Amino acid sequence: MVPGEENQLVPKEAPLDHTSDKSLLDANFEPGKKNFLQLTDKDGEQPQILLEDSSAGDDSVHDRFIGPLPREGSVGSTSDYVSQNYSYSSILNKSETGYVGLVNQAMTCYLNSLLQTLFMTPEFRNALYKWEFEESEEDPVTSIPYQLQRLFVLLQTSKKRAIETTDVTRSFGWDSSEAWQQHDVQELCRVMFDALEQKWKQTEQADLINELYQGKLKDYVRCLECGYEGWRIDTYLDIPLVIRPYGSSQAFASVEEALHAFIQPEILDGPNQYFCERCKKKCDARKGLRFLHFPYLLTLQLKRFDFDYTTMHRIKLNDRMTFPEELDMSTFIDVEDEKSPQTESCTDSGAENEGSCHSDQMSNDFSNDDGVDEGICLESNSGTDKISKPGLEKNSLIYELFSVMVHSGSAAGGHYYACIKSFSDEQWYSFNDQHVSRITQEDIKKTHGGSSGSRGYYSSAFASSTNAYMLIYRLKDPARNAKFLEVDEYPEHIKNLVQKERELEEQEKRQREIERNTCKIKLFCLHPVKQVMMENKLEVHKDKTLKEAVEMAYKMMDLEEVIPIDCCRLVKYDEFHDYLERSYEGEEDTPVGLLLGGVKSTYMFDLLLETRKPDQVFQSYKPGEVMVKVHVVDLKAESVAAPVTVRAYLSQTVTEFKQLISKAVRLPAETMRVVLERCHNDLRLLTVPSKTLKAEGFFRSNKVFVESSETLDYQMAFTDSHLWKLLDRHANTIRLFVLLPEQSPGSYSKRTACQKAGGDSGNVDDDCDRVQGPVGSLKSVEAILEESTEKLKSLSLQQQQDGDNGDSSKSTETSDFENIESPLNERDSSVSVDNRELEQHIQTSDPENFQSEERSDSDVNNDRSTSSVDSDILSSSHSSDTLCNADNAQIPLANGLDSHSITSSRRTKANEGKKETWDTAEEDSGTDSEYDESGKSRGEIQYMYFKAEPYAADEGSGEGHKWLMVHVDKRITLAAFKQHLEPFVGALSSHFKVFRVYASNQEFESVRLNETLSSFSDDNKITIRLGRALKKGEYRVKVYQLLVNEQEPCKFLLDAVFAKGMTVRQSKEELIPQLREQCGLELSTDRFRLRKKTWKNPGTVFLDYHIYEEDINISSNWEVFLEVLDGVEKMKSMSQLAVLSRRWRPSEMKLDPFQEVVLESNSVDELREKLCEISGIPLEDIEFAKGRGTFPCDISVLDIHQDLDWNPKVSTLNVWPLYICDDGAVIFYRDKTEELMELTDEQRNELMKKESSRLQKTGHRVTYSPRKEKALKIYLDGAPNKDLTQD
Repeated sequence: MVPGEENQLVPKEAPLDHTSDKSLLDANFEPGKKNFLQLTDKDGEQPQILLEDSSAGDDSVHDRFIGPLPREGSVGSTSDYVSQNYSYSSILNKSETGYVGLVNQAMTCYLNSLLQTLFMTPEFRNALYKWEFEESEEDPVTSIPYQLQRLFVLLQTSKKRAIETTDVTRSFGWDSSEAWQQHDVQELCRVMFDALEQKWKQTEQADLINELYQGKLKDYVRCLECGYEGWRIDTYLDIPLVIRPYGSSQAFASVEEALHAFIQPEILDGPNQYFCERCKKKCDARKGLRFLHFPYLLTLQLKRFDFDYTTMHRIKLNDRMTFPEELDMSTFIDVEDEKSPQTESCTDSGAENEGSCHSDQMSNDFSNDDGVDEGICLESNSGTDKISKPGLEKNSLIYELFSVMVHSGSAAGGHYYACIKSFSDEQWYSFNDQHVSRITQEDIKKTHGGSSGSRGYYSSAFASSTNAYMLIYRLKDPARNAKFLEVDEYPEHIKNLVQKERELEEQEKRQREIERNTCKIKLFCLHPVKQVMMENKLEVHKDKTLKEAVEMAYKMMDLEEVIPIDCCRLVKYDEFHDYLERSYEGEEDTPVGLLLGGVKSTYMFDLLLETRKPDQVFQSYKPGEVMVKVHVVDLKAESVAAPVTVRAYLSQTVTEFKQLISKAVRLPAETMRVVLERCHNDLRLLTVPSKTLKAEGFFRSNKVFVESSETLDYQMAFTDSHLWKLLDRHANTIRLFVLLPEQSPGSYSKRTACQKAGGDSGNVDDDCDRVQGPVGSLKSVEAILEESTEKLKSLSLQQQQDGDNGDSSKSTETSDFENIESPLNERDSSVSVDNRELEQHIQTSDPENFQSEERSDSDVNNDRSTSSVDSDILSSSHSSDTLCNADNAQIPLANGLDSHSITSSRRTKANEGKKETWDTAEEDSGTDSEYDESGKSRGEIQYMYFKAEPYAADEGSGEGHKWLMVHVDKRITLAAFKQHLEPFVGALSSHFKVFRVYASNQEFESVRLNETLSSFSDDNKITIRLGRALKKGEYRVKVYQLLVNEQEPCKFLLDAVFAKGMTVRQSKEELIPQLREQCGLELSTDRFRLRKKTWKNPGTVFLDYHIYEEDINISSNWEVFLEVLDGVEKMKSMSQLAVLSRRWRPSEMKLDPFQEVVLESNSVDELREKLCEISGIPLEDIEFAKGRGTFPCDISVLDIHQDLDWNPKVSTLNVWPLYICDDGAVIFYRDKTEELMELTDEQRNELMKKESSRLQKTGHRVTYSPRKEKALKIYLDGAPNKDLTQD
C-alpha cells in the first residue's frame, strides 16, 4: 500500500510495513487531506484468506469476509436462494472449499448442476480421463467427450473462482440463443448420455453409461384364472416417481412409499379384461412392473411437474417427500416366480424403450392382493437359480445418496442447483453456478419440500418452491467404489492436457494483469486536412510515458502521411463542453498512469491529439483557464467567420477581455462589441466594462461574437440592431439536404429566381441566362402560366384601379443574408451568380393575404361547380407568388402582374365560399393559418432565411436524382418552406409532398403545414415526391387489389386520397382515371367494389351509397381492397353476408378455386343451400368448416380432411366455433360420401414436399398450433441441420 497526497501521486512505491509500530503520521499520511492507498500483489502472489483453526466458532468465520454477513442459520444453500458472500480473494481465486464453480451463460443452471454431479462421480470422471482424444479423427471443437474432459480438468486444476461452459455447449451444436432456453435437467441427462454413447462407439467406454446407470425391469400381465403370464424386459436409466397419484389429494410421504406404488400391480377386470392366450378368452388379470436389476448409480426423478385439468395449466407440486441418506433397494427386487406352467418367451427391449415409462405403470386403484412377493432375482429365468435367502444379498443393495439436484421456482421457470457429497471428505457442498459453499445435513432436509401444515390438495401452493427434483444414489460396494485419480495416476494424455490448460490459464492471467494496468480513455483528434473530429479509444499501459502515448495516438489516428509527429501532442480535453483543460508541457517522460490519476473504469475527461502547422507554436493551457471561441462578424458582408480560440480567466474584466480579443483577431478594442451566447438563442451584449467574466456567466467553454465597425448600428438597441438580426439568423439556420423528384422541371426554378433578380421584366432573359440551376423541362407549368396570364389580367387591372395606391412603384429592398459559413462553403464569402439564393422576410402587408390565399386553394378544390381549368389557373397563380417583400411592396412578376393583384383576386374568390384552411387528414390537427388569433403575422418580426443551391450527392443515389443543399431558418413553417421549394420542384406546393428521412432510411410524410422546422437538425435529409398534398378532412389511402385465386392475393395498386363526406361511389369515380393511367386497368364503377382490408384479410364490402366518416370509419394511412367483379354486384344491403367458399375434393386430394357466396341472413341452412346450388352436392351430404388463420387460410391437403372442425353443430354462423359476423370469412366444404384418396408412401412423401414448398411460398404455416417449447437436442456433428421443409 502506497500513501500519496491529493493531486500529487508518488512515483516510487513505498510499501507499508504492517508489523511496524509507527503511527499513520509517521508513515507519511497527511492530516486533513485525502490520502490514497494502492493495493498491490506481494511478490507476485495474490492475497489469500487466512485459514483459521477449524475449531473456531461461527463468528471467526464471519470475520474472514469483507462484506455483508450471511443470514442467520444459512451456511450455504437454504430453502430459498441465498446470495453468496464476497471477499477480495473470492473474486480472484476459487472458493475456500477448493472447488470451482461454473458460470451461468444465461439460463444454463440445469446444465451446470448435471456437469458438477458427473464431475463429482469418481467412476464417471475416471472413465472419462481414460478415454483419449484423437485429433486426427475429429475436430476438438465438436467433440463432446473431449470438451467434457477439458472442463473436468479445469474444474480440478483451475485457480479461478468459476469457469465458462461455452466450449461444452458449442460442442453440443448450440448457439448463443440456446443459453436463453431453460430445459429439464432429467431431459438433459438422457440426451447427453445418448450423445456420449454415440461418440464412444467402438471404444473402451462404449458401454460405460449402461454399466453405471442402466437397470432392468419386467413388464408383465398374469391371468388370474390359469396363471399364464406374458412379459417383456425393459431397461431404464432413471426411475420416475410420482409425487401425488392421479386423482388423489394426498402426496406420498417418502421415496420408499413412491417406489412401492411404482411396482404395485393393477387388476384388469370388467371392460379392461385381458385376452389370455391359454384360456382363449378375456379374463381378469394382474398387470405390473418388477425390478430385475438395479444399476450401480441409481437415479430417481421426482415428478414434481404435473398438469392441472381444472385450470388447464402446468403446475409444480411442492409437496413434502422425504428421502433417506441410505436407501435399501433389496425390498423392491422381484423374487416372485410362482409355479406358472407356461410363460411367454422374454423379449429384451434394450435401448429401444430405455428408461421409458408407460401410462399404465401407475395404478389408479391400489390392490391389496397378497400375491405380491419380494426378494432378489439374479436376472435368470430359471426358478432353480433364484436365491431363497434374500438376507444374504441384502447388504449389496444398500445405496448412499451423494447428489440432490434442486429446483427452485414454478412450472413456468426457475433455477437449478446441486447439493453434492464429496467421496473424498464425506462433506456436502452446494454447487450453485459460480458459487460453491459447504452445507450441512440440515440444508439437505430443507430440500424435501412441503410446509409445516397438513398435506392437503392445495398445500403445495403455499409450500416452499425450492425442493429436490433428481436424486442420485451410489451402491455401497467396497469392491466397486472408486476413488478419484490422483495427479500421478493420470494417463499421459491427461497430464499433457493439464499442462496445456495451465499454460493457457497463466497466459490469460498475464493478459488480465495487463488489462488491470491499462488506462482506457476516449481519444479525439481534429483531422488537420479534412477538418473532421475523429474519435477512438486509447488503450495505454499505465507505465508508458506520455511521449510513447503520443506515438500510439498518432498511429491510431492514421496521421503518418498527413503531418509530422513533432506537430502533435496530447492535451486534457472535455468533449462534452468542448473545453481544453490543460496541456502537459515538460512531462513527456511522465508515466500516463500518473497524469491520468491512475487506472480507472471511466474517466471524467478525455484526451485530444492536438495538431499544429510546422510554422506554428503550441499554446500552453493552464488549469483554471476558460476557453472562448471568438467569431468575428462582418456586418457589411453579413458573414460570421470561423472561430478563433482564446483563453481567459474568470476574474478578468470585460475591458481586459476585449484587449485580449483585440490582440487575437486584430480589431480595435475601443469600438468592439462583444456578444456572449450563453445558450441557444440567448445572446447577451457585454456592456459593463468593469464586470468580470464570471459575473457575466462565462463557464469552461464559451462562444462570443465580436464586431468592430464605424457604422451607426451600435447606437441602436441591441435587439433592434443589424448585429442581433444577423446573429439570430445565424443561430437558427440549419442545413438540409433535399432530394428532388427524378423529373423535376428545373427551368421553373430558373424562371422564379429571375423574377427575384430584378423588377424590370425586360431584363429577365438576360438575367436568366446567367443563372445556372437544376436542368429540366417545364412545358406544362409554363403553359399554365401563359394560360393564366389573360384570365388573371382583368382581375389584376380591376384590383389596381380599386386599391392600387402607388406602392408598386417602390423599389424592392431586401436584406440578403447569403453568407452563413458552413463546412462546405466557408471560403465563399460573396454572392455567387451560379449559386443564386432564394430568400425573403416572411412579412405581408395585409395579414389576411396569406391566410385567404390558403383558404382559396381549399375552397376552389372543394367547389364542385368550378371547372378543372379554372382550378388549375387559380392554383398555378400561387407559383408566381413565391417571393414576398419585407417592405410590403409588390414584386414585379414575369407576366407583368404583381403579387398584390393575384392574392387579392384569390382572396375575393375564397371569401365567396366557406372559409376553411387546408390541413392534414386529422381533424384535430389544427389549422394551417400563418397568423395568430390577433391576426398578426407569425413571421412579422422574424427574418426567415432560405438559401438553396445544387449539391452533388454521394455515389449510389441513382441517375436522374437531383439534390439541393438548403440553408433555412428552422422557425419557418412547413407551408412557407414548401413555397420556397416550388421553383426547384417545378410544381405547386399543393402538388408535392415532403418526406423526412430518418437514420434507418424510413420516410415519414410531414403534413402539418402550420408547424415549424424546429424538430429538424443539421444535415437532415428530405425527400420530395410529386402528388397532391392533403387538405383538411382528407386521408391518404393505400389501395390494394384482392386476387382471391392468385398465389399472392394482395397486390398494391396506388395511393389515393379520400375525403370526409365523400361517398364510396364518388371515390370509385376518382379512382378510375388513376387506375387507367398508373395500373393499366380499364374499369367502370359497376365493375369493381371496395372493401375493408385488415392486414391480408378482406372484410366488409362497402356499398356505393356509404359515406366516409359517417358509415365507414377512416383514418390516416388507411388501406382498402379493390376487387374486380366477374358480373353484377350482388351485395345490395348491409344485412347481407359475403363469404368465400372453397370445395375440398378428398378423392383427388385437391382444392377448387374460391367462389363467393352471398347470404341474406346468418343461417347455416341457407349456407348449405347456397353451397348445394354452386356444387351440385346433395344437401344432406354437405359438410363445411371455417378456415383458420389469415386469408387465404391455406392448409396442407394432407391435413385438411382431419384437422378442420367439420360440420359444426350450430344453426347460425355468428356463434362459437364459427363466429362469422363480417364479410370475407373462408368456408371449406366437401361431400361427406366422397372417400379419401389412399396414398402410397412415395406419393405421400412427394405430396408432402410439394405442399411444404407451396405453403412456404405463400408465407403460411402448415399447422396453427400455439408455440411449443423448444426441444432439447445435442448435435453430434457440432451444428444443427436446418431442414427448410419443416415448420
